[in-house]
Amino acid sequence: MKHNAISLISRIRENANRLIIKELHNAGMPELAPSHGDILAALYSAGEMTMLEIAKKIHRTKATTTVLIQKLENNGLVTRQKSAKDSRSTIVSLTQKGRNFKKIFNQISEKLNNTVYNNLTEDECDTIEILLSKIQNNFE
Repeated sequence: MKHNAISLISRIRENANRLIIKELHNAGMPELAPSHGDILAALYSAGEMTMLEIAKKIHRTKATTTVLIQKLENNGLVTRQKSAKDSRSTIVSLTQKGRNFKKIFNQISEKLNNTVYNNLTEDECDTIEILLSKIQNNFE
């Protein structure tokens, strides 16, 4: 039997990224990329975080995280400042524009989820997430 889970996952990711890019463009934020979503989600949840906390949360290197956050900062969605507690740490916070963007972020997320889970039963949704988590755990 031929197994092609990686190929399917790759194509799903490509299609999801295309959808996100299209929606970001339609929302007037074409300079953002799907990879910014994890950072924004983390900040919407936590309010503010250090660069290191964000890197760990999104499973990216500190260097990659810095580049992604710089782009968010250039677009006025976040600010960076040195921590008052530890001058070696940089705190990332949402700006008012970043907080306002949450509505668009949620709309894009909802559209993505509706597309992903369309025509699946609740049991199938649960099963696919369980199976994908098991596959992810195989790599850890």
